[in-house]
Amino acid sequence: MEKQLRIIISGGGTGGHIFPAVSIANAIKAKHPEADILFVGALGRMEMQRVPAAGYRIIGLPVRGFIRPLWSPKNIGVALDFLKSKRMVKKTIKEFNPQVAVGVGGYASGATLDAASSMGIPCLIQEQNSYAGVTNKHLAHKAEKICVAYDGMERFFPKDKIILTGNPVRQNLTQGSKEAALKYFEKEFGVQFDPEKPVLLVIGGSLGARTINEAMQQGLNNLICSGIQVIWQTGKAYYDNIVKTTPATTEVYVITPFLSNMPDTYALADLVVSRAGASSISELCLLGKPSVLVPSPNVAEDHQTHNAMALVKHDAAVLVRDVEAKDKLIPTVLNLIEDPKKLSSLHTNVLALAQTDSANRIAEEVIRLAKSRKQ
Repeated sequence: MEKQLRIIISGGGTGGHIFPAVSIANAIKAKHPEADILFVGALGRMEMQRVPAAGYRIIGLPVRGFIRPLWSPKNIGVALDFLKSKRMVKKTIKEFNPQVAVGVGGYASGATLDAASSMGIPCLIQEQNSYAGVTNKHLAHKAEKICVAYDGMERFFPKDKIILTGNPVRQNLTQGSKEAALKYFEKEFGVQFDPEKPVLLVIGGSLGARTINEAMQQGLNNLICSGIQVIWQTGKAYYDNIVKTTPATTEVYVITPFLSNMPDTYALADLVVSRAGASSISELCLLGKPSVLVPSPNVAEDHQTHNAMALVKHDAAVLVRDVEAKDKLIPTVLNLIEDPKKLSSLHTNVLALAQTDSANRIAEEVIRLAKSRKQ
């Protein structure tokens, strides 16, 4: 009788790490419903709520990131917490006895995969960005397999370990339709979009993006006067102020703190303005959406700019730097909307970069590693 699969998945800190981790777990469960999956996260970080909400067990470690500059005396405490976390997770590994450990980046995955590899547990890491994170670079020599979303990752990782899988994206993303979107926005927001006029979708991530919002506040009237219909997701923190300061009009636009129906919303959009997080990039590629990317400057190793450039170098997106967004974002959008040939070219080129069925492909590698380990 085949032994039950026992798998540890570790990482988190941001939605960009948590979502792929849960997607991989779900794909493993779909193939092996009996699999026992245990998550390891960092105490006080969002994975401690998000993972249980997805139906999985999680243990928390008192691990945190190093403080810059690295010679700061405060890092003595950070290093001690890391060592404590390694001791804790070693105890967990002994009790749980996994056949494989998976790291998706973030503070907890460093301690977890360090401990797992020292105990002879095969490890797989998944790197979402085109510029590898510190934790995954540190773990690379300890991993059996490294699943990546971009070409050229051999500059960070051993070439023979790399598998190009892409990033998992939310389920049903490709099943949206313009017809369903028109009904959705009329029902939920009381707005009737004209299917013959262009639609601009502006998304700043779940928290919103200040620079994008400020550019939109300045330029909304110009967009509307140019016949562009707008769906603007502001993020919860910015919504009230934006609504108060945006003049009422009978023109067609939607301002909302967040969007729950992304498949249909994407289907309606002719052009997307977005940050350049790994999940957003993967969604735009899969759907073939022309985009203007405004990378966040407030991320480690400026990885969002690297993500954006991975598309720009293939003429698959347009880049507007955060510092220039107030002046350049709206003119860039207007120029693109008025250039159907350019929009068509962006669509073709970004679609060519799509990686499909990523969660399943990563899950297959995890299962293969688990089954290869002799118990």
